Amino acid sequence: MNLKKILLTTSTVALVSGAAMAADDGLVVFDWSGYEDEGFFQNYITKHGDSPTYAFFGEEEEAFQKLRAGFRADVSHPCSQSVSKWHEAGLLEPLDTSRIDLWSDVNTQMKEAFKIDGNYYMLPMDWGTTALTYRSDLVDLAKMTSLAVFLDPAYSGRIALPDNVDDIYALAYLATGITDWTKATDADFEVASAWLRDAHQHVRTYWADGAELAQLMGSGEVIVSWAWSETPATMAGEGLPVEANRSTVEGSSSWFCGYVNLANGPNSEDKMYDFFNAWMDPSSTEYIVSEWGYGHGNETAMAAIGSEALNDAGLGPVDVPVLAQVPMNQQLREKMIAEFEKIKAGF
Repeated sequence: MNLKKILLTTSTVALVSGAAMAADDGLVVFDWSGYEDEGFFQNYITKHGDSPTYAFFGEEEEAFQKLRAGFRADVSHPCSQSVSKWHEAGLLEPLDTSRIDLWSDVNTQMKEAFKIDGNYYMLPMDWGTTALTYRSDLVDLAKMTSLAVFLDPAYSGRIALPDNVDDIYALAYLATGITDWTKATDADFEVASAWLRDAHQHVRTYWADGAELAQLMGSGEVIVSWAWSETPATMAGEGLPVEANRSTVEGSSSWFCGYVNLANGPNSEDKMYDFFNAWMDPSSTEYIVSEWGYGHGNETAMAAIGSEALNDAGLGPVDVPVLAQVPMNQQLREKMIAEFEKIKAGF
């Protein structure tokens, strides 16, 4: 991502979550800030003359509550752990896969994870990793091999963690020896929460999106973080010495997200499927890998990019545990949501 894109993303952060950035009002997309980048859906703009109208959320629980309260949009962008909850709440309608041109190229494992009663409810679109990320010119590199650095007093006040329950508990579970959260017990949850409380004492701030973290790390205010693969990719592109270690002794995490068809959307579905098809085009695959450091749901196009380029983007395999942020026990996840709010408040 170049500086222009970082500044564009930063400007949208200033919008109140849920506020709209008006463009083509025939499609309203409720999304994470940054995904309004036109490089993702250029074919939609070519066909319709403008981007969709965007409204933004900071994290998925906020989006869920807004939609439950009556906020209307056509499309949204949850990650894998939220889809079942949104479906059970009646917020989603099934996809008409016959209208998705490259459906057969969609990552099979990802799309089958959200086949419910014979219907598909999410179009997997983006995936990435979350790992220990740092300013290589301002840290002791010998300490950047373990997640224990988040408890190191030497970095107190210069650490930022994600304001995202799934990423934060992925970190905590890994740090306390859990690599598969679908098998986590209540006791494991308590140990992970205690670790987060210890880490909280050293945290300067909880970042909401990659643009905010880029500013913090670019200025040197923050030099250690648990960050998405976007951060080292975009900042290295600007010549800033930010690196990630996906191979810490405890491991790293992976996640995937996608687009869903919201129930009771304000518009017809025609432009929604044009939007999906633009996103699924191989040009979008190439763009998200090269400019954002993320993987893409079109597995055929991903294979065409090649393993060397994927490794260079930080998307290749590693020889340490990887906690996959797959759907988990919803009761435990609700406990995680509530506990994380307490931890951030200092309780």
